[in-house]
Amino acid sequence: MLFNDTLFIGIDPTSSHQSYTYAALDKGLHLVALADGELEDVIAFIAGQPSAIVAVNAPSGLNRGLVREKNKDMFKSLKSRAVGFRVAELELRERGITVSGTPSTVSACPAWVQAGFTLYRKLEKAGFNTYPSENVKYQFLETQPHAAFCVMAGVTPQPKTSLEGKIQRQLLLYEAGVRLKDPMDFFEEITRHKMLKGTWPLDLLYLPEQMDALVAAYTAWLSIHKPENISTVGDPSEGLIHLPEKNLKEKY
Repeated sequence: MLFNDTLFIGIDPTSSHQSYTYAALDKGLHLVALADGELEDVIAFIAGQPSAIVAVNAPSGLNRGLVREKNKDMFKSLKSRAVGFRVAELELRERGITVSGTPSTVSACPAWVQAGFTLYRKLEKAGFNTYPSENVKYQFLETQPHAAFCVMAGVTPQPKTSLEGKIQRQLLLYEAGVRLKDPMDFFEEITRHKMLKGTWPLDLLYLPEQMDALVAAYTAWLSIHKPENISTVGDPSEGLIHLPEKNLKEKY
């Protein structure tokens, strides 16, 4: 069931300043919110919405050793280090998409992964259900921003902190219909004088963590408006990673 007042929210907990970056899109892919906030601020924003689909750029579950259990049947050619990944993460790495693994205990997880777990718990307490849930106004799902941009581009994108990487990511979302600033305007604003003075029009480009939150929000939007264009990897017991592309390539 599609609720007309649903917001599609992407949250990135990997920000270096220990807060969450979040982006919200409406049904027309207009940018409603793009901000940083502490956990309680983010939850308050989400809880104030009449309906919301939230995509989180963090693992939704611990490594449960499924790769080790299935090693004999599914991963005979892999080295033992593969057991350090969840099934979803290993499937991405096999496609050439480099993502980090998730440990089997919370204490062994890096701070941003633990922040993600805290966010999922807060969402559950706020009444959110795991996507897909029929006729439920509040749902959440897991995504992975680097993998999302890989599948959208069809290749591994330029580093997200580089000028090329920022323009590439913003252009991918802009071409997908997200109502963002046109990154190509960046080049129209470059003049000989500005280049000599080193005053680049960087205000036309979004920050890396903002782009990560935006691609998560776009994935949330697809999950409702065009679910046939969503792919998933992984095992439900460890967490499925949802990606904004119908068909995944064997190699990126």
